[in-house]
Order: sequence, then structure tokens, then C-alpha cells
Amino acid sequence: MEARSTDSEPHLLAGQRALITGAGSGIGRAVAEAFANAGASVLIDYPGNREKADRVAANIVEAGGRASVVRADISREQDVGAMFAAARDRYGGIDILVNNAGIQKDAPIQDMSLADWQAVIDVNLTGQFLCARAAVREFLRQGMTRNSRAAGKIIFISSVHELIPWAGHANYAASKGGVMMLVKTLAQELARHRIRVNSIAPGAIETLINEAARDTAVEREKLLELIPYGRVGEPADIGRAAVWLASDQSDYMTGATLYIDGGMLLYPGFIGNG
Repeated sequence: MEARSTDSEPHLLAGQRALITGAGSGIGRAVAEAFANAGASVLIDYPGNREKADRVAANIVEAGGRASVVRADISREQDVGAMFAAARDRYGGIDILVNNAGIQKDAPIQDMSLADWQAVIDVNLTGQFLCARAAVREFLRQGMTRNSRAAGKIIFISSVHELIPWAGHANYAASKGGVMMLVKTLAQELARHRIRVNSIAPGAIETLINEAARDTAVEREKLLELIPYGRVGEPADIGRAAVWLASDQSDYMTGATLYIDGGMLLYPGFIGNG
């Protein structure tokens, strides 16, 4: 069995049901493991590679948690509907959605194809909208439950690039800027229903999506120049924060973004230039 990548406080999410998109690896996997460790039943969405998702679920079950997997491409409305139907069939509904799935297709703007632009927007923004809409419908159908002070919680996984421009990544940065405003608008709209909507915006995290930025010692050193705290983040850093954000410990928080970035937003280029 692989080592669990979290030390989340047990029981913070006891009795709750969580759907986590793109949870076969990286940040999604860390969130799934952290949620299970905190007592939640987790439904692990994967877009293509079932083997990875099955491995995550098996590790959770072997450690005493509850997990199952479902295949869905969140950019497809039918897939999203089927994914939430699976959550109802297996767990009776959901209490928490973690909108984690995302992709990159990078190119200078003059070389970026419309297909690559659209693919990133379809997953990173439209897909997160489709999942959020389906979750809200579930929360309104279920009403308040005994396991949480909120009727439902949605956590979007965004990026520091919802604020930091990123040359060569126009589609990705635009999608995350859209997520930022989607989070705030949904939080404003849904607060009266006791549905909380927040986001986590990671900086550089050791996942496959940014592996190319740290392939060599030189590239890693260059990356660390952007991180005042002096280390690249780990997926478990996000998992622990997501547990807190989904729990009643943060019940009075909605429309907020947690920037977990080692200080990337602190204008590190100005260090020593004051």
C-alpha cells in the first residue's frame, strides 16, 4: 500500500459525502485522501485513466475509508449528469464538491490554435460551471442535513494565475480569471441558501501539470526564485487546506480564495529592492 499523503484531523468531515473531479493524481488525489482521512465518503472522478483512480480508491479503502470511482469528462454536460447520478446511487447525494479537474495547452498567442484555446476553457471554466450547477441542484434538493452547518459546500481549485499574468498561457490564465469571478458570483447568489462557495489558488505544486518547470536543477532554482518561502508546494498542502475549507471550522467563510503559494503573490522580484 502507498503511504497516505495527509495528516488531516480525523472526523472533521464525518458522515459527509464528497465528489472530487480529476482525483486520480496530483492535487485531486491529495484532496480525496485528506477528505477520506477526515471521515468523508469520496467519489473520485477521472477523465480517462481508470487505473490511477482505482489505485487511489483502493488505498483509501485499505486505510479504513470509503471511496469509489466514476468516469466523467466534466466538459460534457451528459457526463456531468451521469457523475452526479452515480453520487446519488452510491451515497444518496453529496455534501461537498471539489472542482479540481483542469488542463493546460500552452503556446504563444500567435501560435495558439482555437482548438487548444477552447479545450482549456471547456474544462477549466465551463466544466467547473457544469459541476457547480449540478451540485447546487443537489444541495437544494437535499436541504439541510445533520452533518454540516451548511446545506452544501463547493471548493474550486483555481491558481495564482487568476491574478498573475502568465505569458504563453493565455487560455489557462483566462480560464482561472473566469473561475475567480464565478466563485464570487456564486457565493453571493447562494449564500441565502446556506451554500458556501470558496476557492483555493495554488502556486507551484509538485504535480505532473508543472513538471516541465522543474525538470533540471537550473529550472528548479529559477522556479524557487519566484517562491519567497523557499520550497515548491506539495499536494498535501492543498489537501489539508481543502479539509478545513469544507468543514464547519470555516462555516462563516464564503466567496473567499485561499492563496497557497509560498508567497508567489508577494512580488518576489522586489526582494532587496525596497
